[in-house]
Amino acid sequence: MEPVIIVGAGPVGLTLALALARQEVPSIVLDEGPGKDEPRLARTVVLRQDTTALVERLTGTSLAGAGVRWTGWRAMRRRQVTREITFEDDGPAPLHLAQHALTGALRAALARERLVRIAVDSRLDTMEQEPSGVTAHTRGPRGTWWRGSYLVGCDGPRSTVRKLQDIRFPGRTAVERHAVAALRTELPWTGKALLHRMPPWRTSGPFAGEVTGRPLPDGVWRLDWLLPPGKDLVTPELLVGRIRETLTGWSGETAPAYELLDTGVHTVHHRLARRWRAGRVFLAGDAAHLLGALGTQGLDEGLRDADNLAWKLALAWHHGPHEGLLDSYQTERRAVVAARLRAADQALPLLRGGGGIRAYVPGSGRGHDTLLTDGHLGRGPLGAPGTYAASPLAPGHLESEVSVDTLPGSPVDDVRVTAEDGSSVRLHDRLGRGALLVLLIAPGTGVWERKHWVGAGVMPRLAAAVTALPCPAELLVAESYPGAAAHTVLLIRPDGHLVAALGGVRPADLYAAAEAAVGGPVGAEAGAGADAGAGAEAGAGAK
Repeated sequence: MEPVIIVGAGPVGLTLALALARQEVPSIVLDEGPGKDEPRLARTVVLRQDTTALVERLTGTSLAGAGVRWTGWRAMRRRQVTREITFEDDGPAPLHLAQHALTGALRAALARERLVRIAVDSRLDTMEQEPSGVTAHTRGPRGTWWRGSYLVGCDGPRSTVRKLQDIRFPGRTAVERHAVAALRTELPWTGKALLHRMPPWRTSGPFAGEVTGRPLPDGVWRLDWLLPPGKDLVTPELLVGRIRETLTGWSGETAPAYELLDTGVHTVHHRLARRWRAGRVFLAGDAAHLLGALGTQGLDEGLRDADNLAWKLALAWHHGPHEGLLDSYQTERRAVVAARLRAADQALPLLRGGGGIRAYVPGSGRGHDTLLTDGHLGRGPLGAPGTYAASPLAPGHLESEVSVDTLPGSPVDDVRVTAEDGSSVRLHDRLGRGALLVLLIAPGTGVWERKHWVGAGVMPRLAAAVTALPCPAELLVAESYPGAAAHTVLLIRPDGHLVAALGGVRPADLYAAAEAAVGGPVGAEAGAGADAGAGAEAGAGAK
């Protein structure tokens, strides 16, 4: 079977290629550039705990040395600290790193990967779909025809794939604009990120009353100043003046010495593609959605797109077209991003309106700062990872279903588990291998060697049930899981979302949940061909 064609060699496309390779699916990455990324310290990314873990799991390396895990977060309004968080006490810390460092780590891992080919200087020109695959033509010095089983457009906001498929991309332009500077200096908050609203010092030039400071390695900071609506030009003189003003305001009477390394203007758009799938063609990352106002991070969602799509493509690649499963990618991911965009659009007038009766309500400023903090830290409706509770892959009523602290459709906790070979690993280490995970909660198993409990109690019956499931699955055992009683069985998708929690070993319920999680019987639609999905969408006239 032909490889998957991935158009675009940014973080999302490279992550998707690695995720497919981990599931034994070959891919071709069409990179319109020379195969390396220009170092830009003013172009950075913030990764949450789940997306950091995803990249580290795929690359096999830690990103800690490439970026800075914030030690804390400080929100200020005028001269008052409205909120201060220390991450050791208040959950996992975001990781801040330059985007070229992230893509460098991904490219280094791909260089060792036998199943991935990166075609540099290859810009997509045309493409054609057939019942059995996709053909793409690239132009440039190495222009040629490429044949693939599926094609995924990870080619950014101006996606050629999206345009060739005539998919509309409605939304809002220039929701926010920020002037950006990367500089090496010393600030009073070592390792801490800072959001300062309405700073008390004089505002010069086309700058609004908000500035964010985020640390990078080697004493470098990225500073972002919110710009007011409009297209006022930010000249170098105005930016340098604002840098000095800000550093002086934070540090005291005089600005500390600094070295200006990079500058830019970051414009945030809010857009959402009407469709994320057209037959054998898919969209992911910025090609499918643009967001980022109020501190939210669009790259996080792009990496989650790749994680969601990879195991579904892998199952279809290995076992034949599976329309219900492939359709669920658009249903799940588009709903999550749409909810994030709605939350940001509802909060924008409140946070950026400036004035009105809300400005005089006691405590409203503190509430606004909390909303902004949630966006920056990946919490609440603006930032928390999405759930798939309403997914078409969710099972119906199960007689033995029970409740645990993780709701169905939500990401599971990273507890320590024992694998089938007797090794002790983290649960998240077993994700992304193309198999469902079946996790038995069995207190006491950590005390005994595997040979003493693998044939005792409910284990033989559960092992037999796992073997009989309609798709690949791996059996794991854990001492405990939050909110789970002994002998609870958790069924987990390859991307780490909970399918169901069952009270005891109920083979019929486990089978029904597994079959639902993969969109129905595996291989049942192999004769239908992916063109059926394309024809249905074309007939609906959705664009």
